Amino acid sequence: MSFRSKFAIYGLLILVGLIFALPMIMMVSGSLQTPEQLSRNPNSFPESAQWANYPQAITSMPFGLYLTNTLILCVGCVIGSTLSCSVVAYGLCRVQWRGRQWVMLTVIATMLLPWQIMMVPRFILISEIGLYNSLWAIIGPTFLGDAFFIFLLRQFFISIPEELLEAGRIDGLGDWGLFWRIVVPLSTPALATVALFQFVQTWNDFGGALLYLSDPQKFPLAYGLERFVSSYGDQTHLLLAAAVMFSIPMIVVFFLAQKTFVEGISTSGIKG
Repeated sequence: MSFRSKFAIYGLLILVGLIFALPMIMMVSGSLQTPEQLSRNPNSFPESAQWANYPQAITSMPFGLYLTNTLILCVGCVIGSTLSCSVVAYGLCRVQWRGRQWVMLTVIATMLLPWQIMMVPRFILISEIGLYNSLWAIIGPTFLGDAFFIFLLRQFFISIPEELLEAGRIDGLGDWGLFWRIVVPLSTPALATVALFQFVQTWNDFGGALLYLSDPQKFPLAYGLERFVSSYGDQTHLLLAAAVMFSIPMIVVFFLAQKTFVEGISTSGIKG
């Protein structure tokens, strides 16, 4: 490829990247402006960076409490999803039993169901077993698996050479031994991808907190930010500062895990 072709391709990619990053750039810019400048010209860059907007936004709500609740939810949900989905995916692709193909088709079919359909029966179930208004109301269902994550991990597990598993069986390993000693260590990219997806999903989960939580001491950041909008909707500079702080962890996590994430996605469809 010639230098001009590379220059044109990279230039186009940079341009597209800037277009997608423009909302984030404007959000950061607005968070550093005064209320007067925002009302006068919201699309301009700050005349003088108002870094005090960030500590003021933090002190305007129980940011530390919301962050702690969010981290507890994220860690619990990541553990639940990676553990349950990996076990189910292994059973659907590496353990021989009658009807597993039909079960896999049923699992895939549940991906067509919108969350709103499951909302009422799940709420009734959560209430009946006494988990309403607790963080376990959000963490608990992740230990029951997720159709998309199961499908993703199954596709990756299929790509693991059967010869490795046969060697493990010769050494006396059963299905659990094969799973923990061979499949899991070789599936780090796929498991990291599931963990990243679940982390982002839990971090941004507003509906779960709205549906299952009523105690303000248990609210996560997503729901706390919505309450912040209700209380400080007229102070746009503080709202933008809170939104930036809410977004930064997701950006950091993605950049730290992007190599593993891309590897997990690209290798999860090698075999069908």
